[in-house]
Amino acid sequence: MTISRIWRIGAAFAALTALAACGDDGQQQADAAPPPPAVTVAKPLVQEIVDRDEFTGRFNPYAIVDVRARVSGYLDQIAFTDGQMVKKGDLLFVIDQRPFRNALQEAEANLVSARARQQLAATDLERSRALVSTSAVAKATFDQRLQDKQVADAGVQSAEAELAKAKLDLEFTEVRAPLDGRISRRLVDIGNLVSGEPSATILTTIVALDPIYFDFDMSESEFLAYSRAAAEGRMASQRDGKVEVVLRLPDEQNWSLKGTLDFLDNRIDPASGTLRARAVVENPNLFLTPGQFGRLGMPGSEPYEAILVPDRAVLSDQARKLIMTVDAENVVQPKVVRIGPLHDGLRVVRQGITGEDDVIVDGLVRARPGAKVTPEPGKVEVEVATTEN
Repeated sequence: MTISRIWRIGAAFAALTALAACGDDGQQQADAAPPPPAVTVAKPLVQEIVDRDEFTGRFNPYAIVDVRARVSGYLDQIAFTDGQMVKKGDLLFVIDQRPFRNALQEAEANLVSARARQQLAATDLERSRALVSTSAVAKATFDQRLQDKQVADAGVQSAEAELAKAKLDLEFTEVRAPLDGRISRRLVDIGNLVSGEPSATILTTIVALDPIYFDFDMSESEFLAYSRAAAEGRMASQRDGKVEVVLRLPDEQNWSLKGTLDFLDNRIDPASGTLRARAVVENPNLFLTPGQFGRLGMPGSEPYEAILVPDRAVLSDQARKLIMTVDAENVVQPKVVRIGPLHDGLRVVRQGITGEDDVIVDGLVRARPGAKVTPEPGKVEVEVATTEN
């Protein structure tokens, strides 16, 4: 709203007020002046704040895992509902276990046979050792018995390895969740043949949601400004994991979420001139979903004492910004101001007024520069709505 329009509206209001005061009660009431119009005035809110730089980004999972088959076979069972939350170790799929149980029994039998051969070879070796000293057995025979014992030992080790592999393959027929998170839909149905390594079939995916990442890009000039402020000791470094940030979703007006900047990339993208950054946000109620857009506010200045007024109290007069104040005589005095960013719904005023000025915050259409008004007390305060996650 421009100041010239306010003057026109104020003049029309004054004329209507004068006409309404006129009646049939005589010339005295007709000549009586109307009372000054009422406006709401308040002292600016003065408090310590930190300017925020805002960035648009997207929420991404803390971790994402493709759940794959590790052995080949026919899918026999699906033990989850698409889209549900799972815990690490929960059973998800079962591959037909019968061939793997048979292989395990065969490996167990092979191990028993190998140990029997090992025992026989050990006995023959001991007999030869006792007889070779009396020349009852040739030295070549003893060497042969020693070699047979070593072969039998190796056979036992091989059988033990085959048994361990058979047990592991049987264990791999039960595909379990590798982490806590939300599972996607199944990509393979019961009865399908799935392949193990090296061309393992993807069965589903799981994403970790608590905490959750927020990825965004900052410009080269913004990164340079932060780096200089950190080098001069005016702000914490963005790379030390101590910079606290606030976030909000597209349908929110207030910063309802808190997080910590935990990553800056190691190079600026020469194609876009931006640097990838990331914040980590707690998500205990799992309200935030990967892929959502959001806004992030990051400290852009040192703490300083700011003068704050409602944004509606700031008027535009061509290239100037004005704030209407009321002096000690209840006369409207416009003041040219230099404004800053919005902070929690209030406008920062850099220059032009002080914390002791009486600012008109409501009733601006009735305020004419140089005219008297009837001030009514008001209050400037931050109205922060809370949003539960």
